Amino acid sequence: MPNFFPINTILVPQGAEYKAVCRAFHGVTGSIPTVVAIPVGMKPLLKYLQQGQFLAPKSRVLIMGICGSLSDRYKVGDIVLYQDCVYQGKQQECDRPFTAQLHSSISGKVSLVKSLTSDRVIWSAAEKRRLGETLAADVVDMEGFTALEFFNAAGITVAILRVVSDDCQHNIPDLTPAINSDGSLNPLPLAIAMLRQPLAATRLIRGSLTALKVLEQVTNLLFSGYSLK
Repeated sequence: MPNFFPINTILVPQGAEYKAVCRAFHGVTGSIPTVVAIPVGMKPLLKYLQQGQFLAPKSRVLIMGICGSLSDRYKVGDIVLYQDCVYQGKQQECDRPFTAQLHSSISGKVSLVKSLTSDRVIWSAAEKRRLGETLAADVVDMEGFTALEFFNAAGITVAILRVVSDDCQHNIPDLTPAINSDGSLNPLPLAIAMLRQPLAATRLIRGSLTALKVLEQVTNLLFSGYSLK
């Protein structure tokens, strides 16, 4: 299965998520999209997008990465395709034909979901469930709404494909203080946050490793036709 969409650019949060997507293209022949590492968080991403000149009109952009579950229906390692993103009562939709193409290419392995974008890490399981129920959202991330708002205004076709890295049954460490203003992760506050909640940190690491492996597999599936293990 070649790059038949065609997808011009993949945007993925910098760090482990970006590395996982890049690994997926090792050995892949044919048309490979440009993979761009983006900052974590709404404000850093908007600033980055406003400065960037890496996209032409009529581009097709796929945003990839990991996300948190707000619903019992979605477990660690589940692949989700966004229909839309909400933030503070506003909504932005993903491109429907593009999303449908992606869905058909990996059908049976992916769920269509509604997403919430947050300007901070939603670390508490109780808050995740509450947000899921009150906003009728399935998953949460920190970039989706900003990216959709920017690209939809620019007339650029966008879809979002992510993998669940943490469920709504358990707390994860609050990593918000570890995110720098430029959207990078600060190692010292990150380590402190993990050490304060060792059980939650262990669970987050395990879930993230699972999600990153699936992220690599689904990227490879989309661009080479290999089946998911």
